[in-house]
This record gives sequence, C-alpha cells and structure tokens, in this order.
Amino acid sequence: MKGRDLLSIADLSPEEIWGLVERALAIKRGQERPSIAGATVALMFEKPSLRTRVSFHVAIHHLGGYSLELTREQVGLGGREPVEDMAKVLSRYVDALVVRTFAQRTLEELAQHATVPVINALSDQEHPCQALADLLTIYERRGALKGVTLAYVGDGNNVAASLALAASSTGMAFHIASPEGYDLPTKVLVTAQKRAAASGASVTCLRSPREAVVGADVLYTDVWASMGQEGEASLRRTAFMGYQVNEDLLALAAPHAILLHPMPAHYGEEVPKGFLNHPQSVAFDQAENRLHIQKAILAAILQL
Repeated sequence: MKGRDLLSIADLSPEEIWGLVERALAIKRGQERPSIAGATVALMFEKPSLRTRVSFHVAIHHLGGYSLELTREQVGLGGREPVEDMAKVLSRYVDALVVRTFAQRTLEELAQHATVPVINALSDQEHPCQALADLLTIYERRGALKGVTLAYVGDGNNVAASLALAASSTGMAFHIASPEGYDLPTKVLVTAQKRAAASGASVTCLRSPREAVVGADVLYTDVWASMGQEGEASLRRTAFMGYQVNEDLLALAAPHAILLHPMPAHYGEEVPKGFLNHPQSVAFDQAENRLHIQKAILAAILQL
C-alpha cells in the first residue's frame, strides 16, 4: 500500500483489508510500534468532525509525524482556487492528504493531480476508515470475520456502502434493511456481490428490519439524515419509522450479538435515548478503534 491512495474500500484487496485489521490489532496491543517520523500530513476538513479529526491528529502524533489541519474556510476546496492547483501545491509541502469532504468527485480530482497519497476521511459515497474500524471491532469481539452475520438497519448511505464492501470482502454475511428509495447504490451492491462470491460471503437486501436481524451476530445502524441532508430530516423521519434499532429488534438477534453505531447518534430516531450504553453496545470501543486502524493505514501508506 505504500504511496497509494485510499478513496474506497474497493481500492483494497481482501488480503490488504485483513492485513490492516491484523496490524491495527497488533498496534493496539502494543505488539507493533510503526513510525512515520518526519512525515507531514495535511488534514482537509469541509465537514464538522469529532472522532475523525481527533483520531487522525492523535494517530499521526503517536506515529511521530506532524499534522496540519486546513478548514473549509481556510482552503475552500474548488472555491478559492481550482482543486487541481491546490493538489499540486500541497504535494510540494506535505507527504499525504487526509480529506473529509462532501463530494467523492473532489477526492478523485485531488488524487488525480496530487503526487502524494490521498486518504478518504469521509465523502458522500464512502467512509472507508470507519468500515475498517468496524471490522477491527467485530474481529476483537467475535474472534473472526468469516461466517459472521452483520445486519445493517437504515439508510444505504456512505457508511453502509463501505461496510457492505468491507464485509463482503472478508467472508461476512451482510444483511441490509432500508426503506424503498434509500437502498445501497447499484454500483456498490454489484461490487459487494462480486466480492462476496469470491470470499464465500453473501449480500442480502431487505425491507424488513426484523427479517434482517434474526440470528445476526452484529447489529449496525446509523443516522437517518447525514450531514448535508438536514433539509430532508422530516421526510426521512417519516420514511424510516419502524427502522429504529431498539430492545425489541435486538432481542431477535443472536444472544451474543453486539451493537455498532459510527456516531454521532440521533437519539430518539435510529436508536432510543441512551441506547449506545446498552450492555450489548460496543459503540465506544468502535470509536476508539478509529485511532488504531488509522495508525495502521498511515503506517502502510507512509512508513519509510
């Protein structure tokens, strides 16, 4: 992976995905201490962030690198100057770009013109760093990925897209229940199904949350309206009625099932108030694992 971009889970082979998960676990346990000493990483954020911002800053610091944050007001991707020019200039200053933006196209354009690696820290189409942290969390708790059944309830958004690609690449059965009109993008579904066929996994799209979660080892949900969709919030609350992951739904899963949520949660919508503190929730471990997986990603791409 040295020197490569990470714009999508589809940029990684199944072997590379496994390698990142295993390396992140070794880093977390103190069995490996990689270094990117001397590397400078620019963090470009068009969207608000807590977990992504802090985990990347801390990961870079722990690995011996230097992080520089550029906000939307400071940079104005595609506004103050063309993305192409920005990519070429920043490539003269830094060793990698970590970008949290609205449009996947912005990432692709940056990667096209930059001579340093570009890492997707969230876009409208994918959230690969989150999905890799999710795999790490499941692997820690279940001791395996292959053969595990993951049920995702909610919007077929960027998180769901990366999760579908990651799960299908590693032999997991992936069930997704979404209302009509909120399905996974066709391109993502086709790619996930191809990867599932190669790994012995399966991808199943459903309307019924209850059908999706029966016997599942992992339940996963996310907000009904993502950043940039605030104008659709009322419409989406109506569409997603019945898609809340609560005690009744959790009771249909396997007794040992764990609950994941990428956070922030909109309590009272996709989960009840305080539900991330449920005994079966591992959402806060999941948030911590963003730090460890991002160390593994940075080390793989930048380690000298």
